[in-house]
Amino acid sequence: MTTIAILTIIGYLTAALLLWLSGSQTDAPSRYRLPAFSTASLAMIANAVLIYQNAYLEHVMGLNMSVFNALSAIFWLSSLITLITSLRSPVENILLVLLPLTAVSVLLAQFFPDHSLVVHARNPALDAHIFISLVAYALITLGAVQALMLAWQHRALHDRHPSGLVSRLPPMESVEQLMFRFITVGFILLTLALATGFLFVDNIFAQHLVHKTVLSVISWVIFFGLLMGRHFAGWRGKTAVYWTLAGFSALILAYFGTKIALEWVFHVR
Repeated sequence: MTTIAILTIIGYLTAALLLWLSGSQTDAPSRYRLPAFSTASLAMIANAVLIYQNAYLEHVMGLNMSVFNALSAIFWLSSLITLITSLRSPVENILLVLLPLTAVSVLLAQFFPDHSLVVHARNPALDAHIFISLVAYALITLGAVQALMLAWQHRALHDRHPSGLVSRLPPMESVEQLMFRFITVGFILLTLALATGFLFVDNIFAQHLVHKTVLSVISWVIFFGLLMGRHFAGWRGKTAVYWTLAGFSALILAYFGTKIALEWVFHVR
């Protein structure tokens, strides 16, 4: 494993620890907040370099989006979006979960490289489709994390034990609003990803792509239903959580389920 990868992992874990200390020191939280954000930012810059090195294969001018490369890219984007969002909204506690997971994704991408998997020769249209898809997955992942936080808060409130990390979360209304913001923007980008996929991916209903396509469309339908239910029926609480997690599960199966089956089971390249 390269030095930059080790420093990236250490940076993510250190930033998570500093954020934890920031939340636990109610008298002077800013003492750790700025160092935490600075350390996380440096780790993300280093991570971006690693993702580029792993994904873009200069010697064949191709794009490598194996399972762990894609996972690393999605977690990096999720952490980056959350870090930027935290400048205006109280979402630092999401980083407590995301930063260690992003560190793990870096570790997996470094230990299990697969430079034999070239998705395609460099093509700007397909590159744009993949980038839009990854950002959509990252935003919907953040929406799912918010949904889990909301479910956790509901359970703690029902059990009358809102202590520990739950007590440090923003109010449920704020969590729910942020969840729908992530889902709304993610849905728009998912729509664009599906549209560009139909336009630029050759034979999108081929045998090795049909499951991914169908599951992605199912996920789109679920999120469309969720947003319509929110707009016209005022869906919230457990109903919103269930629909969010259902749509997220379908999307995860569409992308990672299909990739794992093709790369690890059927060895399709």
